[in-house]
Amino acid sequence: MNKKSSGRIWPYAIGAAITMVFGFCVATVVVTQKANIQPSDVYMTYYQDADANANGLIEARIAFNKKYTLSYISNGLSENGSNIVYKISDKAGNPIDNAKIKLAISRPETDEFSQTFESPSVENGLYTFQGATFNKAGVWNLIAKVEIGENSRYYNIKADTRYKEVTEF
Repeated sequence: MNKKSSGRIWPYAIGAAITMVFGFCVATVVVTQKANIQPSDVYMTYYQDADANANGLIEARIAFNKKYTLSYISNGLSENGSNIVYKISDKAGNPIDNAKIKLAISRPETDEFSQTFESPSVENGLYTFQGATFNKAGVWNLIAKVEIGENSRYYNIKADTRYKEVTEF
């Protein structure tokens, strides 16, 4: 017995394929909304904003560096707590005491341990943030936004609680 196909299977197959594709699209959106996606913290903003203003950020850093010297002078980080110290001076070596510094501390892989400091103690060009805690051993991002009048720049470093070396990024 040789039966011929009635040709009704193709509309069902096409309908099932379209339903499956739509289902996969919905599943993708649901799964990605649950994902723990972290915003970029290189410039204390989302990476889209930093990308859109990249030239302005670079020009501001160059203008700042022509007038001032900024350096990280802390003596390493400790899991038990540390003071974070920055030194700001003009190109003649005179200390600058009127800068505004905002410091953000975070882990590279998560925002769970993030901290923000805005009121350092200032003495002779040394800006000291006290009471910074580092709950896990390893690498931490220290992002400082420095403003002196019209000039500003971001100073980003990676520091490790296990070693005293730091890396600017």
